[in-house]
Amino acid sequence: MPTPIPKKLLARQHEITADYLRLLDQHLADIAAGRATEMFEVRDFADQLCIHPTHLSNTIKLTTGHAPCYFFEARILDLARQLLLDPSRSVADVAQSLTYDPSNFTKFFKRFAGCTPKQYREQVWEAQRLAKSETVTI
Repeated sequence: MPTPIPKKLLARQHEITADYLRLLDQHLADIAAGRATEMFEVRDFADQLCIHPTHLSNTIKLTTGHAPCYFFEARILDLARQLLLDPSRSVADVAQSLTYDPSNFTKFFKRFAGCTPKQYREQVWEAQRLAKSETVTI
């Protein structure tokens, strides 16, 4: 039978994970608001938490089953989707606000969303247009 992990250690692992997710959300809010101009890496979050990057990665993987980049990429994608809903912003502008060049942003978005940012926008706008026309005809 394996040795059980002490509750104090488990509590610390969950605390590290919660702190990472909090810092991640704060950093992305700063990026979106223009208060930060460079995207952090896992080592930057580890520095803020005063732990080694490998320890941070291992702890998050242990407590969630996912690597830190999984959460980072998912939250960047969520933020990108929100920003793309603003018709006054170009895809290039959204890319730059998220510290990407437009080409790499499109590659990132397509990899995780399954479509390009332009296709995503068109799908959302078409769905909104159809929803409006359905409410008018009812």
